[in-house]
Amino acid sequence: MNENINEQLIAGFWRTSLWGKSSNELNYFINQLIECGITTFDHAYVYRSEAAFGEAMALSDSLRDQTKIITKCGIRGVGPGSLDAKSTSHYDSDKSTIIKSVDNSLKDLKTDYIDTLLLHRPDYLMNVQEVNEAFNELKNAGKVRNFGVSNFNVTQFNLLQNALDVKLCTNQIEFSPFNTEALDNGLFDQCYQNQVSPMIWSCLGGGKLFDESHPVTARLTKVLNEIAEEIGAVSISQVVYAWVFKLPCQPRIITGSSKIENIAPLVDSINLALSKEQWYQIWAAAVGHDVA
Repeated sequence: MNENINEQLIAGFWRTSLWGKSSNELNYFINQLIECGITTFDHAYVYRSEAAFGEAMALSDSLRDQTKIITKCGIRGVGPGSLDAKSTSHYDSDKSTIIKSVDNSLKDLKTDYIDTLLLHRPDYLMNVQEVNEAFNELKNAGKVRNFGVSNFNVTQFNLLQNALDVKLCTNQIEFSPFNTEALDNGLFDQCYQNQVSPMIWSCLGGGKLFDESHPVTARLTKVLNEIAEEIGAVSISQVVYAWVFKLPCQPRIITGSSKIENIAPLVDSINLALSKEQWYQIWAAAVGHDVA
């Protein structure tokens, strides 16, 4: 195993149900990720990924001790499960729902604790005192070690944090050259100020980086290829990852691929150094104008 555990990359499993991997194949993929130094894995109740992952993990006795598991709760999609909505998908951050969701996740993941639990989306009807009670109960029971949120804006994060006895450890945020809002809406500033490392999802724009029909892609690809040659990157994906890693809030990036050949080279992006000018070259290509 790679002893230099890579805390900056997280393997995302939200598409697990579409990958078509057997338990043995998924187990092999998990071991490949660990060999690369990626030992943190991202799930959510609504992804329907936990049971398959738990079955795969159970095939190797030592895997749980080598890994960290993130999962999310708070979205109730329509389905047959006891936590699912009957007719309308909705957000639910009630104390009972949070605790039931964690118990369901523990059962499916075949583990007795979750390393980090996130509220998946802000619930417009959220009672922050109930969330605090749920988090305290789960922490005291040893079921969850750390707590965070996903897709919360600045005021929603502050509202919840001010009511909690625990410190939120992260906010999982969408960010890429195709969505740069977090640079200007205060989210990254808040993370930096509170020493919270955000987790970045859709770093490559959900595939837009490779879609030649997208209006941003042509100018972005040109700049990324030029910078890749300058810094010795082997792909434009590596350059985008290096661009994100340069942010002072110390972000962590969630990968989305099921193929180790796509993920392994991205580990090297951590060691790629962009100059400030190169960073702004990419930003300018992303937003379509230079700084004013």
